Amino acid sequence: MTEVTRLSTGISPTDTSANESSSGGRTPRRKTSHLKDVPETLELRESLQARCEEIAARLDRSVPMTKDQMEQIARRALEEADLPEGYLGWMMVMISGAFWRDELKSVPPERRLFLLPHCLKHAEGCPAEYDQFGMNCKECGACSIADFRGLAEEMGYRVLVAEGSPVVLKIIVGGYVDAVVGVACLNVLEKAIDKVLLAGIPCMAVPLLSSDCRNTKVDEAWVDQMIRTPYEPAAKTTRSYVHLMRAASDLFSPSSLDRVAPRLRSQQPLNEQAVTQETIESMDTIAATEQIAYDFLSRGGKHSRPFITLAAYDAMLGGKCTGNEGSQEVEKIPLAVQRAAMSIETFHKASLVHDDIEDDDAFRYGQLAVHRRFGLPTAINVGDYLIGLGYRLLSRSDDDNSINGDARLEVLDTLAAAHTRLAEGQGAELLWRDSKDRRLTPLDALKVYALKTAPAFEAALLSGIRLATDAGPYHAAVRTFSRNLGVAFQILNDLGDWSGDDSNKLSAGGDVFGGRPTLLWALALQALPEPDQNELLKLAEADCGLTDAERLAAVRRLYDKADVFETALHLVDKHQQRAEQVADEIDVDDLRRLLYFLVDTVLERPDLPTPPVVSLGVAVPIVTN
Repeated sequence: MTEVTRLSTGISPTDTSANESSSGGRTPRRKTSHLKDVPETLELRESLQARCEEIAARLDRSVPMTKDQMEQIARRALEEADLPEGYLGWMMVMISGAFWRDELKSVPPERRLFLLPHCLKHAEGCPAEYDQFGMNCKECGACSIADFRGLAEEMGYRVLVAEGSPVVLKIIVGGYVDAVVGVACLNVLEKAIDKVLLAGIPCMAVPLLSSDCRNTKVDEAWVDQMIRTPYEPAAKTTRSYVHLMRAASDLFSPSSLDRVAPRLRSQQPLNEQAVTQETIESMDTIAATEQIAYDFLSRGGKHSRPFITLAAYDAMLGGKCTGNEGSQEVEKIPLAVQRAAMSIETFHKASLVHDDIEDDDAFRYGQLAVHRRFGLPTAINVGDYLIGLGYRLLSRSDDDNSINGDARLEVLDTLAAAHTRLAEGQGAELLWRDSKDRRLTPLDALKVYALKTAPAFEAALLSGIRLATDAGPYHAAVRTFSRNLGVAFQILNDLGDWSGDDSNKLSAGGDVFGGRPTLLWALALQALPEPDQNELLKLAEADCGLTDAERLAAVRRLYDKADVFETALHLVDKHQQRAEQVADEIDVDDLRRLLYFLVDTVLERPDLPTPPVVSLGVAVPIVTN
């Protein structure tokens, strides 16, 4: 059995072995956001690139590297070359590209996505115009965007002119491409490519020579060489979660919904256009609720819960869906397992309908919320219908005997317990929101977090495990792992509301002015002297005499004074370490790898937002919803 651990050491010049492992767990998390210097001369860059090729040639290619593993290897290489730590981010990109080069070659160009940054264009005098699709390059010869784009499209690439676009993973999960090559600054590469790499998707990049976002430059010969990476048919060797991600997402396509959860009332097809009041009025009234519910199920979402269930099931049976034949293996997942995965997302969507009502949110997935489209009573009823549908999916056994009755019953009990705990957490939040007393302790906030977020992770993992084997030996470990992962995730979510753009600030304002009991609020009340506590409590009152912007600025000042952001990040680190300690003890390699993957992808530290997508040019249509 090949041991999977969190630590991979650096490689010395005389090393010929693959990634070395240590049983010591993960190294302490370090801040690396400032380590984004680019080597000054082309000669130095070429020398370091060659060194990264040598290092990558001796790495174990069977599983993707984590960011921590790349960091350790890059640090060791810089130390051996007596070069400054500031080159760390650049070295990590080079090592990653060298690691994935052979895998990238096995993907034909028409299945590759090429990312270009808009900041390569000349800021003054650029003749390109913008429309609803972004920047229309005029191929004037003033910059290299048109040259790179033309070469890539000529070879068959899909091309996206963007800067850290969040749609990249959606495009991959949607099944349009199987590999990514790109050009971007190091700040963007750290955020945009990280999850792509962890999922096991071949990815290469050439960093920009600066992060100024105006008239920047790049090693053009390197970009040309990267685009021209030849296609060499070969079996993929690195494990990847992409096929399981696609399977989870595909469950909620209109055709899969009708296959896995056949409708009982209506045969009116689901399509890209959202169901409207006019659509419903033309239907049989009995079928209307079903049509609204199925339409909502097919809209948006990351589908992380069904992915976790499918991946946990696969992990307990040898991880075949992450191997070379993953695309074929996912088709063998029993219908009962697919229904269980779908049921968890159905419960989640039901909670979203009800949450939008409770918070009176206007939009969901870029469209009017259900209660804004059809009215409050109908929306409550649609949420109730989705709950019933979730249990119907779990109980059906008439056409699939691959899962025995005891397993179905245990999964049903697991999801019922999760549903109850979620309602308790939401109830505690609502009671606090409607209370006149805004005092809150950090422990109380963490209890709400554990109830609101952890049950979904726990239920998804345990359901997948139990549908494959006896889950008894993993109950305690999964619960502890999920609790710590869920709490850390919720803290990061609250921190994210205070970073970035105005839309995030509005979200933070909603929390502060009576929306949710957050850990940040509790930490501030705990750390501030009594006069400042009273000021903070007064700011939660709508009649405090300040505008919303002034109130928010005052809260931010008090939060900074109490150092709540740094304290919260320390708590994230603590809960992450506890989750990783649980993963370290799991005795099934593929399940342990899945837990590490969840930690690395779910717990993304907040940072300044990446610039929006500004141009989209594709050889074939890409639907990003």
